[in-house]
Amino acid sequence: MTAPSDAQSLDRLLLDRSVKRGDFLLASGKRSSFYVDARLTTMSAAGLALIGRLGLAAIRSEGWMPHSVGGLTMGADPVAYAVAVASTRETPIIEAFSVRKEAKGHGTGRRIEGNFQSGDAVVVVEDVITSGGSAHSAIKAIRAEGGRILGVLAVVDREEGGRKSLQDAGVPVVVLTTATRLGLL
Repeated sequence: MTAPSDAQSLDRLLLDRSVKRGDFLLASGKRSSFYVDARLTTMSAAGLALIGRLGLAAIRSEGWMPHSVGGLTMGADPVAYAVAVASTRETPIIEAFSVRKEAKGHGTGRRIEGNFQSGDAVVVVEDVITSGGSAHSAIKAIRAEGGRILGVLAVVDREEGGRKSLQDAGVPVVVLTTATRLGLL
């Protein structure tokens, strides 16, 4: 018997921990018969290890050479950190950052926290893409601060138009798995 691949292991982990069936109202405003609470996977030790390896491999296979990865807090945070840690084993190292929903009203007043500076090439990360709204929001904030977007990496694509919306805006998207591959559609 062969060991499952990292991709198969991630799908199994998502199905075991993150996929819920029922009637759900999504952040996009749509209703759905399933919900993917990816944080239950992305914040697990096994999920962090898998997502780090798979995310780093996906970024490298696209030929992207980012200084850092990050996205809208909180869904993107563990994805970014997992990729950053994985990159320490396979240089060049990729740093991580977080994009706040709004700039904080104290301290430096920054909207982007962590390892990001104007002019940096970055990959925006997401846990789940539905409409693409969170990724679009992060992209807008990053561009406003002088960042260059190489693309978007998402753990799960619900296949509800978000990937197409980003691609139509000229942003390449790569995903680690899809709702179809998880047997949800």
